[in-house]
Amino acid sequence: MEERKLGKTIRPDVMHNIILENRKKLSVSGVKDVESFNEEEIVLHTELGVLIIKGSSLHIGKLNMDNGEVSIDGAVDNCEYVEESGRGSGGLLAKIFK
Repeated sequence: MEERKLGKTIRPDVMHNIILENRKKLSVSGVKDVESFNEEEIVLHTELGVLIIKGSSLHIGKLNMDNGEVSIDGAVDNCEYVEESGRGSGGLLAKIFK
């Protein structure tokens, strides 16, 4: 049985969790890929969409792609999901000639 929330189809067999401890340690499961990362922004492709984490002094402490788990340390200010089609669609040239 599938469940629809916020325009997304959520399958019961998909596991995706976010645990934020004191805004300093973030654990994410259900990660499929790490698109980019720096000290101010980390972009993850998860089972339920693209997750953008913003903050300062962000570091990936543990990365286990076999289990789809990522641990992030630093000052977390924002966690936001975006549609995959809206993020990076067309690449750099599309943005330049927009």
